[in-house]
Amino acid sequence: MGCQVSQKNFLILMVFLPALCYCQDTYITSRATYYGSPDCLGTPTGACGFAGYGRTVNGGEVTGVSRLYRNGTGCGACYQVRCKSPKHCTDEGVKLVITDYGEGDHTDFILSVRAYSKLALPNMATELFAYGVVDIEYKRISCQHPGYNLMFKVHEHSRNPEYLAVVPIYQAGKNDITCVELWQEECQEWRAMRHAYGAVWDMPNPPKGPLNLRFQVSGSYGEKLVQLRGAIPADWKAGVAYDTAIQLN
Repeated sequence: MGCQVSQKNFLILMVFLPALCYCQDTYITSRATYYGSPDCLGTPTGACGFAGYGRTVNGGEVTGVSRLYRNGTGCGACYQVRCKSPKHCTDEGVKLVITDYGEGDHTDFILSVRAYSKLALPNMATELFAYGVVDIEYKRISCQHPGYNLMFKVHEHSRNPEYLAVVPIYQAGKNDITCVELWQEECQEWRAMRHAYGAVWDMPNPPKGPLNLRFQVSGSYGEKLVQLRGAIPADWKAGVAYDTAIQLN
């Protein structure tokens, strides 16, 4: 099933469904813990398929989640998380990007070491780490990636021309990408990519030539389609990220 519109114009933003009740303005109570890594950053092998981007995005202040993973649709979403112990924690907490799936001891968040330490007041990080699990409250916030447009990265397992997998990165705003399609010129139709896992969309035997791409975005405004001409060049290469020149604010 495709993204379900018939227009063939490119570089179009189109709202086609009414606004949904999507905003999360109040904090939700939960628990959080952390996972270790040699450099205190994220993991390059996370379930979102972000690879190295998942290790360093947002300065390494990233998290694995369970319920909020939403079968991979939650990958790249941003959350404000703050600890509920005034003795140990700052009022602001930390802003996180979801890069992985993980389940803990009744926790919604498993933070990188760098992110977990940002919860703490000065000189209180050691005590906070000793607890291992802390009570928190969280809410979804708009992602900000200053200096970056939305990009589609060709996944490292892609092989031109037999197999293409793409991963959206630097996705700003409070948006979910729920459908990705490529234009098949010979058939004059859009072909849906498969949601492989996490943030990864793939297709065997993709169309040849520069790739026109469209994707469906869901957010607080409802849903819209974004169409891009020549988003990925004909000589695309595995591991390369291609700039869309737009941002989803």
